[in-house]
Amino acid sequence: MQASPPRRIAHLDMDAFYASVELLRRPELKGLPVVIGWRRADDGDDPLPLSTYAGRGVVTTCTYEARAFGIHSGMGMMKARALCPHALSLPLNFDNYRHYSRLFKAAVAEIAPVIEDRGIDEIYIDLSEVPGGSEALGRAIKQRVLERTGLTCSIGITPNKLLSKIASELDKPDGLTVLSMDDLEARIWPLPAKRVNGIGPKAADRLAKLNIHTIGELAHERPEFLAKHFGNNYAQWLTDAAHGRDERPVVTFSKPQSRSRETTFEHDTRDREKIAEVLARLCDQVAEDLQRRKYLGRTVGVKLRYSDFKIVTRDKTLPAAVNDAAAIRVAAFECLARIPLPRAIRLVGVRVGTLYKEGEEPLPVAEHGITGDLFEQ
Repeated sequence: MQASPPRRIAHLDMDAFYASVELLRRPELKGLPVVIGWRRADDGDDPLPLSTYAGRGVVTTCTYEARAFGIHSGMGMMKARALCPHALSLPLNFDNYRHYSRLFKAAVAEIAPVIEDRGIDEIYIDLSEVPGGSEALGRAIKQRVLERTGLTCSIGITPNKLLSKIASELDKPDGLTVLSMDDLEARIWPLPAKRVNGIGPKAADRLAKLNIHTIGELAHERPEFLAKHFGNNYAQWLTDAAHGRDERPVVTFSKPQSRSRETTFEHDTRDREKIAEVLARLCDQVAEDLQRRKYLGRTVGVKLRYSDFKIVTRDKTLPAAVNDAAAIRVAAFECLARIPLPRAIRLVGVRVGTLYKEGEEPLPVAEHGITGDLFEQ
């Protein structure tokens, strides 16, 4: 029996995807610090100086020129304005981003069809059965993506998903990094521990307090010491990750668990009519998402974040799965009516979960009540 070829897994990450897509429409902005994020509907879609922004929007992404000033995804727009007031801001255009997302994934599939979709701007690719050397394949994929979209991407190719995710970040933008297990000590171990996907800010802080700062230091730590501080399961995963061990396959299909939308108010509000108006719009957007993907959901949930950052959620399980906006709105408003407003609200969101593909939903059942409890985040 012929032996299986060694695993070759690629992680492809589009470079500053939203910003890069915007620059295709506005090539005159290339080379400038540009921030992509939430803006008021009446702002239009023309670039505006960040110095004129006032609100609670969050940076979704930005050009590498803006990153040079310390701006990054998830940063408040006001903080970004303080760091680089002469940057330009652009609104989000998700229809355009989804279009280019489909284009780049189709381009990759022409060369390597075994793809795991990880979101709008990144994928894993199994190259194990694809003829050709890793570097040549990586360059061919990058070139095909550039031809089809006009956009650059960065690719890491290693024996597994964990290492490839790290490798794709090593030479951004427009990078290609090919590593074997023999490169672990020289290329991976010197990196900060937080570069491992799965070591979040809290875990990284706890590791730092234990004087473990790099992946190499983590690899050399005794498993029993890690288990004492993180528990047996997570400690074992930390040890495996630091040694570059990861057997996860490339999964070509994964059923979504839920679809959700949320938005932050420009100013905190206790006006239920205003909150309901925004919630209705979010319900319409979630319904469109479900219908486009041909899914229905049985659970509708509403989330509010108070001005003190505490979060309250309420969920309602429906007797039958739905994806029409009217049914989602009715359930969402029932949830909203049962949420107290002791303080002003800064964020509202809606989620539809317990998803089924159209035609595969179960028979209707008795209706359940509303659940949910206040908790802090």
